[in-house]
Amino acid sequence: MSLEPHVLPRSRAAGWIEVICGSMFSGKTEELIRRMKRARFARQRVEIFQPAIDTRYSDDEVVSHDSSSLRSTPVTTASEILLLASDADVVGVDEGQFFGSDLVDVVQELARAGKRVIIAGLDQDFLGKPFDPMPALMSVAEYVTKLHAICVVCGSPANHSQRLVGGGERVLLGATEAYEPRCRECFRPHGADATIPREEQTSHGRP
Repeated sequence: MSLEPHVLPRSRAAGWIEVICGSMFSGKTEELIRRMKRARFARQRVEIFQPAIDTRYSDDEVVSHDSSSLRSTPVTTASEILLLASDADVVGVDEGQFFGSDLVDVVQELARAGKRVIIAGLDQDFLGKPFDPMPALMSVAEYVTKLHAICVVCGSPANHSQRLVGGGERVLLGATEAYEPRCRECFRPHGADATIPREEQTSHGRP
């Protein structure tokens, strides 16, 4: 089954919202970039935005963990997207979980204006709790794509982002040095020892 919804002609009056969600290292940003590049190849006007606080890889590009990239505009608030995306046919938003709840109203206004809006982001935080505003975005979206990484412990589909470093703050920027994908069975909410004993790894399927 295709991950991408059927793309309707630009003459269609109403737009729509697509959400790409999942754990870290599941390919969310890579999928966002792929959809945006396809739209640009079709000569559609595209704009992609990222939260200004996310400077892990680049200040002015959306970059996936596998180094795929696309030029982007950093913004500090969701309301800025309305001002900057007026001429776009397709609007992309990466790391949607780093924006406030006003992102929900912003993307709905863009969709009502006839734009295709694609948001990628984490649906759960490091404790395994819903990561706002992603749940609300999923509820108003026409299309939701849930991606999974591979659990580094047992090889099962990974639905969680295991934090490997200390700190209780919800937003802690990092990549492989701070997080790894885990399945439901191997996930250890922060505060518990994130290390899986070898005998448990064996029982979960890893030799």
